[in-house]
Amino acid sequence: MAWGKIPGRTNSMVERLQNQVEKEERDVRILRAVIADGPIGIVKLAERTGLPEHKVRYSLRMLENDEFVEPTPDGAIPADDIEDRLATVNEGLTGLIERLEQVRDAEAPTI
Repeated sequence: MAWGKIPGRTNSMVERLQNQVEKEERDVRILRAVIADGPIGIVKLAERTGLPEHKVRYSLRMLENDEFVEPTPDGAIPADDIEDRLATVNEGLTGLIERLEQVRDAEAPTI
């Protein structure tokens, strides 16, 4: 069975996953801009990424909570150990992809 929208129905499980992936993609866009141009503030990040300022602000808060970026008076900068943190994320993504493939390929329960 292929995953995606079921015609005429809402597939809330897939939609929730898609929404979460979109948020994470946005965070990665912001993080890449901070790494490339930091220190950089919210207004410049919004201009550079084309995202609304409120979404940039939210993503920055999430990235700060996860210790990927640090706030400064001049704007956000990447964490000192950003390369190590990104390597860990990439390893985690590989594991997550494998798990999603297992979920996709699992036999559906019979009713």
